[in-house]
Amino acid sequence: MKKIISIILAATLAAASAAGLSGCGGNRGGNEGEVNVYNWGEYIANGEDDLMDVIDEFENETNIKVNYTTYETNEELYNMLKNSNVSYDVIIPSDYMISKLIEEDMLLELNYDNIPNYKYIMDRFKKLDCDPESKYTVCYSWGVTAMIYDKTKVSKKPTSWEALWDKNLRGQILMFNNNRDAMAIAMQLCGINPSNCTKEDVDKAAAKLREQKPLLKKYVMDQVFNEMENGQSAIAPYYAGDIVTMMDVNENLDYAMPVDGANLFYDAMCIPACSKNKENAEKFINFMQKPEIAAENFKYLCYATPNKEAYDNYIDDEYKNNELIFPSDEYLDKCYVFTNVSDEVYSYMQEQFVNIQAE
Repeated sequence: MKKIISIILAATLAAASAAGLSGCGGNRGGNEGEVNVYNWGEYIANGEDDLMDVIDEFENETNIKVNYTTYETNEELYNMLKNSNVSYDVIIPSDYMISKLIEEDMLLELNYDNIPNYKYIMDRFKKLDCDPESKYTVCYSWGVTAMIYDKTKVSKKPTSWEALWDKNLRGQILMFNNNRDAMAIAMQLCGINPSNCTKEDVDKAAAKLREQKPLLKKYVMDQVFNEMENGQSAIAPYYAGDIVTMMDVNENLDYAMPVDGANLFYDAMCIPACSKNKENAEKFINFMQKPEIAAENFKYLCYATPNKEAYDNYIDDEYKNNELIFPSDEYLDKCYVFTNVSDEVYSYMQEQFVNIQAE
């Protein structure tokens, strides 16, 4: 994903910025003039590609200093909030992690009076599955999982995840190196709704993944870019925004969307319970939903924006008409959203996935 950044860079940025962040146990009264933002790597427009550096723009407009650090996984974010002495004001977790943070009372309720640009959020992304009463979240971006394939290697456009089990493509298939996404694809093919699952569901998905294992070239995350952009593999599942990025590099690449739907994922801006600068955090969240800012961010990320005004007035038709980036409501209605599963089931899922890879 564009979210992925090298561990070394992430660690360097975190070390450089953490010194200026305060521990979670102190006074929440707020320190005027700063906001501590903890986000995925490569997940905000930063001045590259002739686009706006939105952090600079926010600082210039508000005179609020942004201390910006990054993480690589939702679990890294959770562990930092749970076990460290570092405080953050704005975090951008994914759907299932938001559920977990709410369940564990690790988020503050938002004062939407301080976030008037919330009015621009599309209705579908206002009452998220993880936050049905809209107390804690402002959607940041969203997308779906799909397949990317090389037209010189795959003769017919796929219509189902079953293409990832095609014996004719043996040794040229890539698969998510991510237990939740990989298991979800297998569950869907087994007729199981992957939104929430049991150990029995995991067992069925694991059996399906074992059938696939001999056909695979490898399990990948960020390696998918080199594999597909350089024509080294035939097909892979991945995230819509990144598929668009890869297709821009290699004209032989195309996308395929499973006709029965896929994972609809979203990330949302939240304020963790240890925030010391809640008012500034709400100013930052509000700024990110200014339509022109949301549009600049979209152009960098290639993940869909939930901001209707940005979509209507600041985004070119070539993007709006791309069903991969902005699938129809009819397609989205067939998609599933991850919810938080119990620690017991999640650990079991991880264990089974590791076992499959090791076999």
